[in-house]
Amino acid sequence: MAAAAAYTVPAVARGFATASVLTRSRTVVAAALPAGEKCSFVLLAGGSGSRMKADRPKQFLDLLGKPVLQWDLELLLGIKELDRIVLVIAEEFRDLDFLGPFASDERLVFASPGAERQNSVENGLAGVTDDCTLVAIHDAARPLVTIDAIERCFADAATHDAAVLAVPCKPTIKESEDGEFVLRTLDRSKLWDIQTPQILRPQMLRDGFVNANEKGLAVTDDVSVVELMGKPVKLTVGEYTNLKLTTPEDMIIAETILKDRGEKAS
Repeated sequence: MAAAAAYTVPAVARGFATASVLTRSRTVVAAALPAGEKCSFVLLAGGSGSRMKADRPKQFLDLLGKPVLQWDLELLLGIKELDRIVLVIAEEFRDLDFLGPFASDERLVFASPGAERQNSVENGLAGVTDDCTLVAIHDAARPLVTIDAIERCFADAATHDAAVLAVPCKPTIKESEDGEFVLRTLDRSKLWDIQTPQILRPQMLRDGFVNANEKGLAVTDDVSVVELMGKPVKLTVGEYTNLKLTTPEDMIIAETILKDRGEKAS
């Protein structure tokens, strides 16, 4: 597949809405979320997506006729058992036309992005209700996650307090100290490619942020704060199709996956 120099945003994404986008209703599903748990999502949509080489953040790019973020919201707001979805997004994007149909759902609330991912997660976490018992942190740039994967990750988090979607690494991974020469080949059987959502007990996540901040520890993803406290994180086997949209080639792959699932362009 030839690499594209840049991803040109189609007209539907430039206008952020068409008649079909605005009138298409989402499918409401009964997800098998853990009984006795109050489950929420923090959806991170504040990134710039510079590696996409597009004229706007990647969460607003067209994906099979709809903005990427619309795929996320249709999926999550379609899960009737979810108590709240906190959308972490800059204020200047909150009045975009395609978001209008979702605004009437009282479960959807907004939070502002922070300087770093950790700050955005903290802002989103502040938006969940006090009685929330499990919170999922999810990247808007992963619109292909499935209901089945979400259900299984919530189930593992309910049992183990923290869980993350992940898939076994396929390629051989080599470590280098200087970026010039191979130091060693890592044991692939022990390596996992981490995805989102990452689901935790809200207080565990709050305590983890406090611990990381006090000790000046680097946090690369959400469950890292749990690892840094010496607590276990359950690996929930995910799906390789739950890719993160990062480069122009990823958009092409994502459209192919959606078409394979029977989705049609809006």
